[in-house]
Amino acid sequence: MDFMENNKKFMLRAIQLSIESIQNNGGPFGCVIVKQNKIISEGFNKVTSTNDPTAHGEIVAIREACKKLNTFNLEGCDLYSSCEPCPMCLSAIYWSHVDKIFYANSRKDAQEIDFDDSLIYSEINKDKNDRKIKMTQMHRDKALEAFKIWKEKEDKIKY
Repeated sequence: MDFMENNKKFMLRAIQLSIESIQNNGGPFGCVIVKQNKIISEGFNKVTSTNDPTAHGEIVAIREACKKLNTFNLEGCDLYSSCEPCPMCLSAIYWSHVDKIFYANSRKDAQEIDFDDSLIYSEINKDKNDRKIKMTQMHRDKALEAFKIWKEKEDKIKY
């Protein structure tokens, strides 16, 4: 199978997972993570089934891939999502160092079925004092101690 055929196969699997998620009372989102042309993990939306607002398809797939590969670094992997990743998932994808993202539905498509992330996108760009959820900084002087210890730790595992 050539690259385009593999891409199609992986994306169609992510889309199938999104449909299966709906059939299991989840949201319409599915994801697969691929390494060396092999699916190493799959995920679909489990927000309502697990009462976990972070259990988006991409997050579920990232957690599974990291567990299977015994690493927090997914370099060399590609991610196929049935929808353009939301801000949380996009952040997790960057933190996991996935090489490439392929997606089907757009964030505008998601917005049209009431999965609207525009508030989050706009909040990120605001000054923290102007955000909808109030943020209060406290005990920074005490918390900096942990950062000082981390900075001086010679055997730390960087990520």
